[in-house]
Amino acid sequence: MDQYKIFKHILCIDLKSFYASVECAVLGLDPFTTPLIVADKSRGDGSIVLAITPYLKSLGLPSRFRIHELPPDIPVIFQKPRMSLYLEYSAKVIGVYLKFVSEDDLYIYSVDEAFLDVTSYLNYYQKTDLELGKMILDEIYKETKLFATCGIGPNMLISKLALDIESKKAKDFVAKWDYEDIPKKLWPISPLTEMWGIGHQMEKRLNRLGMNKIGDIAIYDVVTLKKLFGIKGEELYYHAHGIDMSLIQDKLLFRHTGKSYGSGQTLFHDYYVPDIFQIMLEMIDDITRRLRMSGRIARTVHLGIGYSKAVGGGFSRQFTLDEPTSSPSIIYQTCLNLFYNYYEDEPIRRIHVSVGNLMKKTVHQFSLFDDERMLQKEFQFHQTIDQIKIKFGRNSVNRASSEFESSTIKARNKMIGGHHA
Repeated sequence: MDQYKIFKHILCIDLKSFYASVECAVLGLDPFTTPLIVADKSRGDGSIVLAITPYLKSLGLPSRFRIHELPPDIPVIFQKPRMSLYLEYSAKVIGVYLKFVSEDDLYIYSVDEAFLDVTSYLNYYQKTDLELGKMILDEIYKETKLFATCGIGPNMLISKLALDIESKKAKDFVAKWDYEDIPKKLWPISPLTEMWGIGHQMEKRLNRLGMNKIGDIAIYDVVTLKKLFGIKGEELYYHAHGIDMSLIQDKLLFRHTGKSYGSGQTLFHDYYVPDIFQIMLEMIDDITRRLRMSGRIARTVHLGIGYSKAVGGGFSRQFTLDEPTSSPSIIYQTCLNLFYNYYEDEPIRRIHVSVGNLMKKTVHQFSLFDDERMLQKEFQFHQTIDQIKIKFGRNSVNRASSEFESSTIKARNKMIGGHHA
């Protein structure tokens, strides 16, 4: 087991109650004493609450619920969600990280969470990893008035476990774990979903096998786990021992070095079926527009899904088409096939779509199963939409579904050249 251990100095930093804390920072309020809720009350009492302050969490309120479920005896301040503001603050925090580490040693896990590999910086700063972690948290508060928590460990997994299980409850919001802490701090954890990487469906399957706490997984036969759950089972066994062989530098999954077009989003809240299909289609519209503008077609379609950080994991799969294409409908259907083959019914927080194996569009060879007339009409239709967008702006014409609450395309179109650039 020792041969699989990585001895790095990894910080996992999370911004506490991010959306609600940003609103408090703007208003000059203390999130630990302010009953503030981020929700659009104008949409009615059925509207979902996106975030609450730590103060409201201390009263026992869950992180997510609908407005009508709010106890009537708790007076609250409602703030309408302002996604552009949250992106602005997220960018500020990333700017703080880049004061301390290079981009190669930073992995942005979500809009409010990141991993930093500070191994090679400790001598430079003449600090321990614990001291440097506290220093970064202080700088985040100084620059943004946001509170953050920090888990520290020898690999990404242990730093994440230290964050989720201990640092969020610590007085100074910092916790450090080593491999020696795993038996006494991780193994007693129950239910299993308390551990990053285990969702409710997996928990049920493990429970049926007699595994009710993390220590039960650690002593289970790894060969049997792999037979039952595949690579995921083997990974669970090693994770129960604190073993994680991934490096931050290897986690930058979607930096394609080959010629490809891609689009990725870290979503502002958990998405499920069918709302995630709305996001997928909007991203495919953007990618196929770039294919048409460059006169290219693609043969390989890639889909990456990252589950909510409370669950962890996800999948990254690709499919090579018989014939290259720039058709939104073909690429969308391919992504749907990949999705249904690998999706595990967990909440989704990240999505990435890309196309590769690009080539110049010359003469298209239709297969026997293609509707040639339909594909030509589709291409001409989207070409016309491209021209309208070029002349009048990217939000001048969108799918009617862009009016759905689940859509992000209008906001993303406004960010071009802004935060995402």
